[in-house]
Amino acid sequence: MINLVAKSDIIQAAIIHSKSWTESHKDVCSAEFIAIHTPERQKSYIESEMAKGAKFYMLIDKKPVGIVSVNGSLIENLYVLPSEQNKGYGTQLLLFAIERCTQSPLLWILSTNDGAKRLYERNGFKPTGNVVQHTNGVYELELCLR
Repeated sequence: MINLVAKSDIIQAAIIHSKSWTESHKDVCSAEFIAIHTPERQKSYIESEMAKGAKFYMLIDKKPVGIVSVNGSLIENLYVLPSEQNKGYGTQLLLFAIERCTQSPLLWILSTNDGAKRLYERNGFKPTGNVVQHTNGVYELELCLR
C-alpha cells in the first residue's frame, strides 16, 4: 500500500530518508556530513520540500519500508530502508511516482549509485546529458523516461 505522507507520518518518512540516505552516501561523503543527516534534520527537509509543492508517498508492507516524492514531473527522494532493499519496493515506488508526473518524468542520481542507475534504466530512463559536477569526480546525472 502506498499512501500520501500526512503530517502525522513525516517523522516515519524522515527515519526512512535518514537511514537510506546515510547508507547510499556513506562512500562519497565525509563522516561529519553523514552524521548531520538525522531523522530530525530530514523531517525539516521533507517539510520544506512539501512547502515547495512536493508530494511525498510512503510504501507500507506491514511496516513503512520506503518513500518517494513527486513535484510536477520531478521524481526525488526514492529511498527504501537498507534492510528492505532488493525486494521490489523501489520498483513499486518508481512506477507509482511515474503515474503521478505531470509530464515526462525526470530524476537525478549520483554517479556512484549503481543500484539506482540499474533500477531506473531497467524501467526505461535514459541520460539526458545534463550533469551537475561535485567534488572528487562525483556528479549527478539527469535521467528522463522516454
